[in-house]
Amino acid sequence: MEDDEARHFERRDPARNMQRYWRLAITRDLFGTVLLVREWGRIGTVGRRRAEPQPDLAAARAAAARLLRRKAGRGYVRVG
Repeated sequence: MEDDEARHFERRDPARNMQRYWRLAITRDLFGTVLLVREWGRIGTVGRRRAEPQPDLAAARAAAARLLRRKAGRGYVRVG
């Protein structure tokens, strides 16, 4: 995952009325701190957002890879 690249995932299950999204991005704040930004919620809503500071870009990429594997195992698929 590259710096300032966002990935968008969705999980849909009509039988359970489930329509969720999950987005992951690595970016920097105004002070240059590397942030791992996660957004999630029901499709069509504002949802929630969490930005976690990381020690460096390599650590952010490793954390992103772990999260991507976990979400893929739960049925989220990449959109776009």
